[in-house]
Amino acid sequence: MKLINVLAISALATAATAGAQSVELGLTGGYAGGLSGELFIHSPNLIGPVGVKFGVAYARAADAINDSAPYDPSGALYPSTFTFGNAKKSTASGGLDATESGSHTIVGLDATYGLGELAPGIDTTLYVGGRYGMFRSTEGVSGGTTTYSSNEFGIGAGAMVSYALTGNLSLVGDLGADYFFKGPINISGTRADGTSTTPDSIGTGDANYATFNNRVVRPGVEFKVRVGIKYVF
Repeated sequence: MKLINVLAISALATAATAGAQSVELGLTGGYAGGLSGELFIHSPNLIGPVGVKFGVAYARAADAINDSAPYDPSGALYPSTFTFGNAKKSTASGGLDATESGSHTIVGLDATYGLGELAPGIDTTLYVGGRYGMFRSTEGVSGGTTTYSSNEFGIGAGAMVSYALTGNLSLVGDLGADYFFKGPINISGTRADGTSTTPDSIGTGDANYATFNNRVVRPGVEFKVRVGIKYVF
């Protein structure tokens, strides 16, 4: 969260130095690895058509654990053919009533380039920049839970198209893609009795990394399509 605060302060400071330049505050929703929304602030035309945009996006990841991954990688309790998908089945169907949930929180800081009005009332802005993704996946079974989390850097690019509704309010569409570099996977959990399991961290060079990387669903390339509104100050 400290990184988010630093980036937000930097973006706001940049916007403040824009002086008489306009500042856009926007909210969009759609799909990006799940049902997703983003809040952004954009200072266009800081240097000619070049500006800066800061955004924070959140998505619920319904598919958080790979269904084809072995439920018990060690094979001590269940064979490798018994996958997490099998475990999600009801106990009456030979499963374990396992559950899964997840979330993606992505912070982005972009340089933008305004293409201007391509048609009456329609403006297009291109953007490219860095990403910091915070991904969580949780599996539950028999009252206990295991949570896998990872914080990963990435890059992203896309285009925003806006259509003026009133003098200051515009409809905006956002189409783009982000790419994330794999990072360590942190593991924590809670037993059925409420006590915590011993936390662990699996680095990218660990011999078991491939096993956990296969188990936890995280974006490599994540495409996004969102629509919303923005207000120009």
